[in-house]
Amino acid sequence: MPISTEEQRFLDAVSLDAPWDLVTTFAGMHRWRPEDVNKAADVIVAKLQRHGIPVEVHEPEICLSVPLDAAVTAGGVRYRAKPPSSALPVPGGRTAPLVKLNANPKALRSYTRDIATLFGGSITSVEEVKRKVGGKIVIMQGFGNPALTSLIEEWGGVGLIAVNPGIDIHWGTCTTIWGSPDLHDLPRKPKIPVVAVNNPDGMKLMELAEAGGEATIMTDMQEGWFPQKIPVVTIPGTEDPEKFVLLHGHYDSWEVGVGDNATGDATMLEIARVLWAKRGELKRSVKIAWWPGHSTGRYAGSTWFTDAFAQDLDENCLAQVNCDSPGCRWATSYHQTRAFTESAALAAGAIRDVVPDAEIKTIRPPQAGDYSFNNIGLPSFFMLSSTMPEALRKEKGYYDVSGCGANIAWHTENDTLEIADQGVLMTDMKIYLLSVLRIANAEALPFDWIATCDEFDATIAGYEKASQGAADLSPAKVAVAGLREALGRLGAAPVAARNAAVHELSRILVPINYTREARFAHDPAYTVPPLPGLAVAAELPQLDAALQKPAQVELMRGQNRFVAALRAATRRVQQAVAA
Repeated sequence: MPISTEEQRFLDAVSLDAPWDLVTTFAGMHRWRPEDVNKAADVIVAKLQRHGIPVEVHEPEICLSVPLDAAVTAGGVRYRAKPPSSALPVPGGRTAPLVKLNANPKALRSYTRDIATLFGGSITSVEEVKRKVGGKIVIMQGFGNPALTSLIEEWGGVGLIAVNPGIDIHWGTCTTIWGSPDLHDLPRKPKIPVVAVNNPDGMKLMELAEAGGEATIMTDMQEGWFPQKIPVVTIPGTEDPEKFVLLHGHYDSWEVGVGDNATGDATMLEIARVLWAKRGELKRSVKIAWWPGHSTGRYAGSTWFTDAFAQDLDENCLAQVNCDSPGCRWATSYHQTRAFTESAALAAGAIRDVVPDAEIKTIRPPQAGDYSFNNIGLPSFFMLSSTMPEALRKEKGYYDVSGCGANIAWHTENDTLEIADQGVLMTDMKIYLLSVLRIANAEALPFDWIATCDEFDATIAGYEKASQGAADLSPAKVAVAGLREALGRLGAAPVAARNAAVHELSRILVPINYTREARFAHDPAYTVPPLPGLAVAAELPQLDAALQKPAQVELMRGQNRFVAALRAATRRVQQAVAA
């Protein structure tokens, strides 16, 4: 829809002065060690207060793993390396034979645990790979991510060397634990050392592996529970102040992290400034939060907030909007816009109205970023922001990375001031502001649950086809049809009743589509397939005979969960229509 006169007044108030000041300040500040992160929070707070914006600062203790040093020694040569956060500390080194695994290049930054996706058919069975890697240090191309690390550990590998695609080494994380661990999570803490090396060194090490050589991995980490500051601004609405939109992003970074995520921090600062100045024109509230613990705590800051304010989020939060890596150089495309299906039209519409000729494609968010709210069930959109056009990325010879607008400075020492672009930042700030406004000031909440029903139908059809006749998903299809029919009448309900129903639908439908764990828990940090309770249907033709009946039991239980959720959603819509 076109930008309204009221919306334009907000957009016209956006300036580069305050946000660019924060970008340049953070360009001179390391923000990954706990004490430096807290200093950065103080900077954010001071800049908010300079604009007269009230800010609340929480200071929880969260669990962090901070890389200090790493190296690989092999063939008498010491190679530079970086350990991802949460790698097992082995300051004295661990020595073992090397073994090379061939990775699928398309899965270099994947969070999947699917063997075929990760290894492209080079491994045909789990037993085969266990025999190959047991007791050895695995070396392979890619990033030392959580899914891969957990698999290598399960297979008996005693270490992992990830060979990054270029001449730089990227920081990262390797734990599947989401946020600070609870007792249930602790067994999943990585039990092997993991390091990343650059491509030239990695090629030499892989040659050594093929020749039957061995290597020593050394990792030195600072681990523990650290007090970390979480600044939160609340801009109150004038009509329904209890209901709010949550805009958020991380302020800790690797090194000075300009594109990831000083530009995001600056975007949120400017939106806070504009909304506070024009708060009398807001119907609902907006909360803006800056997270620590993203890089070294696997989203520990946002996870703490989710846990500490779970009931308020459940009852009152209308949507979460993640702000990561906006305003980077050359990032003029929006073909990798993350959004849940019910939020996709809202996200794409805000982009299109600010950038009419933009290339836009919305995609399902991975189990990554600060999406720490899925188990509560919040409508969600944005994660990484604008990105480089694909043709330009290929022209520059850049490989895929997960931020910085596709600049390969991501998670390296090179993510410095030249990665930021004032023009792109101005555009992205307006997109974020407009999308937040269109929730806060909407008469009817702009979430399209019929589109989600379309997604469910497509997912179910895909699983049923992949099952080759082994799965009967007709109860699931009937349940979707029932919800779709009820939603078709929701527009006739009074606006207040309609909004209440749309709000509550997310608490039912988001967890069923994105999580396996219970509400208010946190799923592990690896890819969850759509409608995970039904996903086993697609695996049936490939499973051994001994696993067929247990898989059918799993499918029956998953389908029961799905059908019950859809029926509950249908009843909720029917109640609104009858109001």
